[in-house]
Amino acid sequence: MMLVIAKRFGLGLIRVIAAKEMKDSVRNRWVMVVFAIFWLLALCMTFAGSAVSGTLSLPSLNSVVASLTTISVFIIPLAAILLSYDAFVGEEEAGTLQLLLTYPVSKSEILTGKLLAHCGVIFTAIASSYGTSAAMLILFGRGDAWSEVLQAFLLLIVSSCLLAVIFILISYLVSLKSAEKARAVGSLLALWFALVLIYDLLLLILLVADLGNVGQWLVNLLIMLNPTDLYRAINMLAGSAPLGSLGLLAQYEWSLPLLLTACATWFFLLFYWTRRVFIHKLV
Repeated sequence: MMLVIAKRFGLGLIRVIAAKEMKDSVRNRWVMVVFAIFWLLALCMTFAGSAVSGTLSLPSLNSVVASLTTISVFIIPLAAILLSYDAFVGEEEAGTLQLLLTYPVSKSEILTGKLLAHCGVIFTAIASSYGTSAAMLILFGRGDAWSEVLQAFLLLIVSSCLLAVIFILISYLVSLKSAEKARAVGSLLALWFALVLIYDLLLLILLVADLGNVGQWLVNLLIMLNPTDLYRAINMLAGSAPLGSLGLLAQYEWSLPLLLTACATWFFLLFYWTRRVFIHKLV
């Protein structure tokens, strides 16, 4: 009904779909879960430096960014998966997707509306929680220049949002390909485990065992093929401590714009692929 009204009175169909998805997320309480995850993450990592000494103090800027990046690379993809794994297969099981497609709305508008809603939720959670950490460092930190804090956290927030939208689109793809919600969430958790844990471990083994047969171009390619390693590399270049296997890449010359462009390329390719799969899907 809302779509018919929006069409008749010239309201944006994408905005209506996004609002509907936002209401569904609030109803399912995933919004509260995602916000709680990121706020707890930001506060725990910001005060992590005081746990050892037993005093309430803030660690250095590099320590906070390194800690947030280390944990975020696990939490952000998982939060994106939990938020969007049933975006299509859940509605298909309930019959609401078939009903939605009977209204005067295109599949591209449905996809874009869903993406805007889910991105709005997770982007707000990331920006508000990490922004609070930045404010605390500026006000109560160890003398780090406010411009350095803002620059480091701006890059952290941008890269975190890119990682989130990439995994939201991956979740959409799996949701479109799955016949039931249980299979979708199982496949996505297996993919999360492979990309976040196994891939990085295999890359570390490859780098340690390299006897000169693995060239820099191959290492660069392997990093580009995994969005979580791109995320680690971006924030490693921002000045935080070396992270995981990427600490062995410090001797290589990396370009921050190149890494951000690679993340943007992941987004456009995944959006195109998801849109194509959805358009050709028979519901």
